[in-house]
Amino acid sequence: MNDDVMKVLDVDVTDQKLGFKVASERLSMVRYVFLVQIEDGIATAEQRASLEYADAVLIRWPDEHAPEVATLDAPQLKVVREQMQMMEQYIGKFRTMEREGDIDGMTDTLIRITERVAEVRRLFQPDFPLPTFAEIRRVVQDEWDEEMNRIDPGDGDPTAEQMERETRAEDSEAQQAADRERAA
Repeated sequence: MNDDVMKVLDVDVTDQKLGFKVASERLSMVRYVFLVQIEDGIATAEQRASLEYADAVLIRWPDEHAPEVATLDAPQLKVVREQMQMMEQYIGKFRTMEREGDIDGMTDTLIRITERVAEVRRLFQPDFPLPTFAEIRRVVQDEWDEEMNRIDPGDGDPTAEQMERETRAEDSEAQQAADRERAA
């Protein structure tokens, strides 16, 4: 955007903390688009984990001028710019995947976008505890497995032996029914 547009929008492009604000807003928008894409079905554990990760990174996001937001030096600002550029590249890929209906690709890309935003937050808020995606994924997978077991308990992956027993039992029942019919 040019400087005139930025003035109308009341954006100070010289504010070094602008990236902090933009990162959270961009992740919030991408997260919402993703949520809309998956809300009609049952989200997979990976989809849920990607949303939970974005939520964890965004939780209690302060105003960019809050006292807990650090002032960065030149090398740190360079890292912020690099992370923001990567984030924008991933957002471009995310948009393409959205148009193509590639939910799995969007899931993975949301994770990558969130990782970039988490890096920005770590620089501006080094004391704020941020989980990794792997940590979130483990918890969500356990919850998802538990929910799926409640939906269909005991119907996990049957072994070949269990399937063979069930088939023999069904065949035996069918034979007994046929024998009763002939006897009647």
